[in-house]
Amino acid sequence: MAYTSELKIFSGGASEALTQGVCKHLDVEKARCTVSKFSDGEINIQIGENVRGRDVFLVNSTSPPVNRHLMELLIMIDAAKRASAERITAVLPYFGYARQDRKDKARVPITAKLVANLITAAGANRVLTVDLHCGQIQGFFDIPVDHLTAEVVFSRFVEETDHLHEDFMVISPDTGSVARAREFANRLGAPLAIVDKRRPKENVAEVMNIIGDVSGKNCLVFDDMIDTAGTLVKAAKALKEHGAKSVRACATHPIFSGPAVSIIEQSDLEQLIVCDSIPLSDEMAATSKVTVLSLAPLIGEAIRRIHKDESVSSLFRHN
Repeated sequence: MAYTSELKIFSGGASEALTQGVCKHLDVEKARCTVSKFSDGEINIQIGENVRGRDVFLVNSTSPPVNRHLMELLIMIDAAKRASAERITAVLPYFGYARQDRKDKARVPITAKLVANLITAAGANRVLTVDLHCGQIQGFFDIPVDHLTAEVVFSRFVEETDHLHEDFMVISPDTGSVARAREFANRLGAPLAIVDKRRPKENVAEVMNIIGDVSGKNCLVFDDMIDTAGTLVKAAKALKEHGAKSVRACATHPIFSGPAVSIIEQSDLEQLIVCDSIPLSDEMAATSKVTVLSLAPLIGEAIRRIHKDESVSSLFRHN
């Protein structure tokens, strides 16, 4: 049975603009919530309106500074729970700590599981997120998870950009991303090539080979996130060396840490297409190579469907 109670959408400090877009899509007012700090740095949250018996959605990416925004979300969940909300959905456009999803070395944590436990323990009834770094993280939660993909946003952009259609090819940035890239390529009816690389140490990637003929192709590298951009820039260079006509890239989550801005500016990339799951710094927003697409319509429609108990997966069926 669909929720008949009033829909309330709140935002933490990391997702103010995105939440405004979601509310505009749904034609609802963003609910009032004050996020502040005490003098010692402790986070203080006060929900500014009645949520008793309401269907509450709390939107906050766990983007840099990750720990602050994660604590904001946890405290917002606790505040809504103690204010007797009927259902609480934690909306994480970007789920931080997702790269720590397995124990690949001795004596290391599985922090993605810890964060899932924290969100559940705080009182969330379900989670809505976009393009997890590893899809299996959904299984870390003991509550329902709606996992959205920005594929539909990027594919619509490609379909509406005329100069991309000729000799178009999707590129997987590594062998671990092949399944995601293949799905995207199938959606667009495009061929697929793969960048085979070796990573000698963390945040450093060495491109080894290109699997597939990219000569004369308009290449679009498809990934879920960009951090320092070192891997992406090396992939773009290798593609150009193998005869690619042009190289663009798209990624859902623009983390852009370290020297990412200068690296991208000096790279062979003609365009970098990202989503607004993470707000861009002023420096990156001013970069001419970056195009930002909004997730607000996608997240807003998912929220509407969750509120009405309608199918969310049907959002991603191929035309």
